[in-house]
Amino acid sequence: MDDTADLLSLRNLIRQFVDERDWAQFHTPKNLAMAMSIEAAEVMEHFQWLATGHELPDAKRRAVGHELADTLVYLVRLADTLDIDLPAAIAEKMQINRDKYPAERVRGDARKYDEYE
Repeated sequence: MDDTADLLSLRNLIRQFVDERDWAQFHTPKNLAMAMSIEAAEVMEHFQWLATGHELPDAKRRAVGHELADTLVYLVRLADTLDIDLPAAIAEKMQINRDKYPAERVRGDARKYDEYE
């Protein structure tokens, strides 16, 4: 299965879940964007005060996975609500990033694009 089909399957799974509960009425772009941001903050909470985050025990890794899933659900739902084709948006954004960060120029260097000469 290709990546687009995987994303469409996720979108359809989320749509079904929302429809079964009649929650679309609450899924305004503002609410979904806020929920996505909140879930992303909950991901960060698991890493607060750790040296790198690689030292997470298995139970914490599982909890991080659940928070990442929540974040992705809201992201996919927001894109669906706004009728944004995520695979197309990702492909376009990756090309923009390729242009801003040519591999031969930035390999191994984490500076922002406007800091290169």
